[in-house]
Parts: sequence; structure tokens; C-alpha cells
Amino acid sequence: MAALILVSLFSLGLFVPLISSTSDTLSKGSSLSTEKPEDVLTSPNGVFSAGFYPVGDNSFCFAIWFTQPYSQSPHPTIVWMANRDQPVNGRRSKLSLLKNGNLILTDAGKFTVWASNTLSSSSAQLYLYNTGNLVLRTSEGDILWESFDFPTDTLLPQQQLTRNTKLVSSRSQSNYSSGFYKLLFDYDNLLRLLYDGLEISSTYWPDPWLVSWDAGRSTYNSSKIAAIDSLGMFISSDNYTFMSADYGVVLHRRLKLEHDGNIRLYSWEEEEETWVVSWQAIQKPCRIHGICGANSMCSYGAGDGGRKCSCLPGYKMKNLTDWSYGCEPEFDLSCNKKDSGFLLLSSVEFYGYDFGYFPNYTFGECKNLCLQLCDCKAFQFKFDEGKGFSKCYPKTVLLNGYRSPEFEGDLYLRVPESNLLSYTNNSAEDFRLDCSSEGTVQLDRTYGKSRGNRTLKLLLWIAYVVGGLEIICIFLGLSLLRHWRKGKTP
Repeated sequence: MAALILVSLFSLGLFVPLISSTSDTLSKGSSLSTEKPEDVLTSPNGVFSAGFYPVGDNSFCFAIWFTQPYSQSPHPTIVWMANRDQPVNGRRSKLSLLKNGNLILTDAGKFTVWASNTLSSSSAQLYLYNTGNLVLRTSEGDILWESFDFPTDTLLPQQQLTRNTKLVSSRSQSNYSSGFYKLLFDYDNLLRLLYDGLEISSTYWPDPWLVSWDAGRSTYNSSKIAAIDSLGMFISSDNYTFMSADYGVVLHRRLKLEHDGNIRLYSWEEEEETWVVSWQAIQKPCRIHGICGANSMCSYGAGDGGRKCSCLPGYKMKNLTDWSYGCEPEFDLSCNKKDSGFLLLSSVEFYGYDFGYFPNYTFGECKNLCLQLCDCKAFQFKFDEGKGFSKCYPKTVLLNGYRSPEFEGDLYLRVPESNLLSYTNNSAEDFRLDCSSEGTVQLDRTYGKSRGNRTLKLLLWIAYVVGGLEIICIFLGLSLLRHWRKGKTP
């Protein structure tokens, strides 16, 4: 049913013929140049523009953006890029529609860095539609290529996300090249967010510990199609839907996979002339995988998106300008377990990458297990009060770390015994630490009566009685001494 709704939705706007003009059309044999700022295509309604956008010093990408005032000054709101990972030179670079129907982007007149890979014997033209879709079509109306089939990080109304497409985030707000986060349909037909990092990949939305039906999703579909409409309704073939906070009003909207790994729906506020967030997928940004890199921790506070990153004690940043590289140790950890100590980091969790799950292990057993593994960097220990047993997770990789008062477990970070005290002192402001290498041992919750306990209680009572008698004797002695001194006074 969802797929039928989407098909009918798109059929209304996708093939409506637009009145061509010199500003929204590139004809066969023509080109747009990086050296001519006026070489810009504009949609008939004036909302969208397409042309060369500067992404660095003498570096340009061919892009589509919201025309002013539908943009946040001073930078236009980009919705698509052809060559985000290979910018072209500002001199002699062109987007050309060849006579054979192929649309190509050349760098400094020498190298082809991007192409539509199309052929047409009939006349072809490149149009910028009112929807923001850049379409290469023949004079007969046949579509050869369209930008909606190759999204970058943004989905516009009437644009479909399918089994063959995905959204890929940018590296940062100012770096438009491909980042580490992807929105796509997986092999189970579910729409997911994927962290595809430098060395490790993992899914983090919906929550990876949930099965599909607990997340409100259905794997029983094969269409793999999702879209947002101009009213603010999102529909996916896996039964995932949502409505924007301002649903029901026709507005300019865009669904964007941000560089921080979150998906946000933006609506254009006409009076304020600004974009406002009308929906976002993840409310707790520290739960996004890889956001601070390896050996680091995300916590909530002032910073990007209300969060901040910090290296674990004894670690330092690999790249001072990019947290995605994470942190590296300042120490050499010996495999000899006598040389290792453990630093307690309360309410800190690192999700995933466990050596294994060991229920009902005592603290000492969990600690010794980590010491026996040369590649064990820490262990997670938690006593579940409700279920009455402990959980032990030795960690071989420290990724997806965050600190939250809501997490009841603790992380015990493995560090050299010789550096334990210095790391404890340096971290006192950020962590509630145990100053010993033993950490906190979970007490046994069952108590048995024994003969030794009764003997101990008896000895305590005797001590109390003797102590009381001593106090009484001292008091009486002082009183007699005072009366004797008064009798001696003339």
C-alpha cells in the first residue's frame, strides 16, 4: 500500500512538462563554465539554481542549491553535487552537453571527472525543474538521466530513496566531500543509518539491539522505497512513517543526512526567512556511532549539537582538527597482567566490540579475564539490580563511547600500573574515579548466619559493657575528687 501511495504521489509531479527558457535549459553542444559566474541554470519558479559552487581555494563543484532568499546567508543551501569528492579547477573547467547526448564535467579542459554516461541520437536538453530535479531529456520527452536518481546527502519532496540509492553525509559543515554516515535500505528491506568509518562499520538506527518488529518496522516488502512530501509526511515501504512538527502546510522542505550522523527535516520559515528543524531521527546525539572516533568519549554539554568529545585518560587526539580519527594511547601497555591497573569511569558505556558476554561473573573474575587478554583495553561491568545478576563485557575496541547518568554500569579502563595515580589525578574533574586498581567490588546480596557471626556479636556486647563501666567509674572518681577538694577548703 505504501508503495502504491508513493507511485501515485510522484506521478503527479515528475512528468509535468515545464516551459523552457534560456535560464533553466542547457542545449545540446552548449556548456557552463567555472570562469563565468553568470553561467547558472534557474528553475522556472526561481526556487532552485544549478551551477559551479566554490568549495575551496580555486576548487569548484557543480551543484544545485536553493536560490536566495531560500537559503541561509552567506552560504547557499546545497541539495546536490555532481563531483563532491573531486572538485575541478577554477580555470577552463566546464559542464558540457555533448552532441552525442552525454553530459560531462571536465577539469581544466583535460580530464573528465564526472559524466552522465548517456547517448542520444535525437536532440537532448538539460532542464532544471521546479522540484529541484536536474533532468536530461530528449525532445520527445524521454528521460536520459536525472539528479533525483543520484542523491548526495539531501532528499527533496517528490524525490525517492530506493534500493539503488542512498544518502551519504558530508565530512563537515564546510567540507562537502563524502562522510562516514549513510541512509539506505539494507538486505532485510529495512531503512537504516550506517556508520561506515575509516576501519569499522556498524548500524545505529533504529537501535541495533531491537528486532525489526520492536522498532516498528516490517521486513515483508520488496519495493524498498521512501520519500517525503511537501506537507511534511515521510513514508517508507518498511512501514516507517513520521510527520513533521508543522505537518499539513505546503512548505519548501528538505530531508538531510547531516555530517554528525543525524537525519533532520528542515522547513522554510517564510516570515523569518530561515530553515527550522521540524523533525530529527535521533534525540540523543551521543548514541550516534563513531561520532568521536576510537578511544574517546561523547558527553552532553556545550559544543556541536549539544555534545562534546574528549579523549580517555592516557590518550591524545590523533588529528587535532578532526574527531573522526579518534585518540591514541600515550602509553605502552604490557601483556604482563602485573603491570596493568584499572581506572574506573562511572556511567561510561562503549557499545559493541566485546570479546564476549559473561553473565554472573564477579568483578574479580571479569577483571582477571581482561588481564588474560593482551588486546583487552577495558571491561564493562554492571550489576543488574532488577534481575539480580552481573554482566561482564571485556572490550577489545573502544568505539562508540558516551557518558550518561542514565547508564548504570561502569567502564574499567586498562592502563599501566605505574601511570595509574597520575591518570586518576588528571581526570578528577571529568570522572568520578576509584583511586585503587581493584575498582569497586559488588557485594554479595545474600547473608548466612554462622557461629562466627554470633561470637563476634558477643564480643562486641562485652566491649560495650566494659566501655560503659569505665565511663561510670571515671565520672564517680571525678565527683569524689571534687567533694574532697571542697572539704579541704577553709
